[in-house]
Amino acid sequence: MSTSIGQNSLENQLDSMVREFVKEKLETIMKEEMNRFFEDEHPELKNYKNGTYARQLDTKYGRLDDLQVPRDRDNAFQTEVFSPYQRREQWLGETIITMYQKGISTREIGHFLERILGHSYSASTISHITDVVAEDIETWQRRSLQKRYSVLYLDGTYLKLRREDVANEVVYLVVGVTEEGHREILGFYVGGQESALGWKEILLDLYDRGVEEVLLGVFDGLPGLEEAMKSVYPKADVQRCVVHKVRNALNAVRKKDQSSVAEDLKPIYQASTHEEARERFEAFKENWKKKYPKVVKSWEQDLSVLLTFLSYPSSIRPMIYTTNIIERTIKEIKKRTKTMNSLPGEKAAEKIVYLQSKDYNQRWSERKLRGFSTAFPTLQAMFLERYGVKEE
Repeated sequence: MSTSIGQNSLENQLDSMVREFVKEKLETIMKEEMNRFFEDEHPELKNYKNGTYARQLDTKYGRLDDLQVPRDRDNAFQTEVFSPYQRREQWLGETIITMYQKGISTREIGHFLERILGHSYSASTISHITDVVAEDIETWQRRSLQKRYSVLYLDGTYLKLRREDVANEVVYLVVGVTEEGHREILGFYVGGQESALGWKEILLDLYDRGVEEVLLGVFDGLPGLEEAMKSVYPKADVQRCVVHKVRNALNAVRKKDQSSVAEDLKPIYQASTHEEARERFEAFKENWKKKYPKVVKSWEQDLSVLLTFLSYPSSIRPMIYTTNIIERTIKEIKKRTKTMNSLPGEKAAEKIVYLQSKDYNQRWSERKLRGFSTAFPTLQAMFLERYGVKEE
């Protein structure tokens, strides 16, 4: 026990020495800054030095409680070591925002900083620090987008939000694929329950921000979503997610038949042409229409929007017959919020999704989706046929 106490005492002494050293160096830098400001940069100003004033500054080495900042009587000089109202180095704010992005709660961040800096930050203080991204979010949500996107993926997920009480609310997410094959999160929208009307408003927002020409929309079977897509982008095709449709079919049959039904469905969406797919559907229909007539009827009604992807180049079909691309993105966002029982409001949800979206877009900008380079000439011909020559 005494060894542990002695070790802690030594560590505290070393920490104190480091902080004192940093404090001295910062004060020296600021004095030199002031001399240079009056003697070299602004000799026309009268140097009315007026001593120093004390202030706190949080650094990666701990809190400096009595940092002496030089001042002049007219307040002409301002140190470049920190901004006038800054109480912490930039690294601290960036660290807090990064931790928040990773799904660490404001309370846990406060405890972490207490261990690092030797003093605590309340959850509300942490929240205020992360509020610096609020203006960035608004700008990002209003930013102009490209005119053409080969594919738009639409999907929503639910997060627990606290208003007066805690309830699940939707986060709408749109991922676009550019002409060249780069993915990009075009926008996200938080609040309420998912609906076709909500999606129509989102699509209109995308159109207003510049997205005028789209070849294909990919999404699940939310009632009214296809009509919403067509009302904003009448020349776009729609693709119902095949994976969702298969999953729904298997949930509607008995467990002992699930494997057989899955095997009989597979040849339909693995076909090379529409004709081949329809022939294989007829075989599926013959096998299961008596035992599971509702499943067969549902597939028959939706077959055209389930097979849209077969009209597109084979190199990109694995990417466009399902919403897997956007589902993986949503899974990462959900993972960031997993440690939080609920988010304290809409603004907190927006912070999480925005920071994750920004990170994704930066990484995605550096590589194309597989198969889109090969498909590029065909996709350009499809754009030309539907929308004419692109105006820059």
